[in-house]
Amino acid sequence: MTGVIPNQQIEEMIAGGLIAAEPPVIAAQIQPASLDLRLGSVAYRVRASFLAGQGARVAERLAEFEMHRVDLSEGAVLEKGCVYVVPLMERLSLPEGVAATANAKSSTGRLDLLTRLITDGGTEFDRVAAGYQGPLFAEICPRSFSVLVRPGMRLSQMRFTEGDAVLDDAALRALHAATPLVDGTAVIDEGLGFSVDLRPAAGSLVGYRAKPHTGVIDLDLIGHYAPSDYWEEVHSGNGQIILDPGAFYILVSREAVTIPPDHAAEMAPYLAMVGEFRVHYAGFFDPGFGHAEAGGAGSRGVLEVRCHEAPFVLEHGQVVGRLVYERMSARPTQLYGAGIASNYQGQGLKLSKHFRGG
Repeated sequence: MTGVIPNQQIEEMIAGGLIAAEPPVIAAQIQPASLDLRLGSVAYRVRASFLAGQGARVAERLAEFEMHRVDLSEGAVLEKGCVYVVPLMERLSLPEGVAATANAKSSTGRLDLLTRLITDGGTEFDRVAAGYQGPLFAEICPRSFSVLVRPGMRLSQMRFTEGDAVLDDAALRALHAATPLVDGTAVIDEGLGFSVDLRPAAGSLVGYRAKPHTGVIDLDLIGHYAPSDYWEEVHSGNGQIILDPGAFYILVSREAVTIPPDHAAEMAPYLAMVGEFRVHYAGFFDPGFGHAEAGGAGSRGVLEVRCHEAPFVLEHGQVVGRLVYERMSARPTQLYGAGIASNYQGQGLKLSKHFRGG
């Protein structure tokens, strides 16, 4: 059966040695359709972001780009604006036909903590070729806030796929007809389009903008930080805001999204030519996200937005991204929000879990 591999099969892959780790994988890492990846004990500060490239190993390229090493064993700060490579605790021995994709976890994206996977022989970020055998590395670049990290922290997650799992538009329309995927009209064009909400039902708060000069965030501290120390509120009374070049925003989708239990989804950019901004996407939506069976009633997507070279007017209802739906190879035995620690089920506009009220 082709599709995204569910939690029970990920457990089988671990038991069979296809996924190995030191120390061994723990149950909390296994999500309905993905595996959380853990930081190792050292970070390499590098001069620039890089890919290993065909036939080369990351360790060889590290010798070329390394500036110094940071021992993470007692906790260490990764500085805003710097690039680090951290060997991960997990390694893979994938069978032919099984590929993998990585993405930042939701809380990582909401901190503007650019985290991408690199592999030996890799020519793309966050993509692991079918049959890959070897170590895994995280490239981490804090964009808005310096962060305190420790070994074992889980900043990214990996999804395993056998064959082609992506639904084409015809299949997506059929799925929406059977199980409504959004409240309201579905805009389906190479995925399910979603737009930005700049006319809230109550009040004028539409988002948050990262402050440029803030303290360090300890990623182990949950519900700890006052939002006002790190974020400015963004208000709108006319359904539009002007994005400032270089600024990072947390906004929310107008649509409430549902992921049925036998599907997963990945957030992708809408169009490169849509404007002077990019929606950063901490991309995986697990089976059961926003689904009634898992305690949701549609959950809105939080948008991580960065403006590029010129100020840009963003307007209510403007399409800013799309969800690409994928078939599961089997229904997961656990769903997002159903008996597991899911921080963002039923969410609206919400900062990461490190902030009070987040």
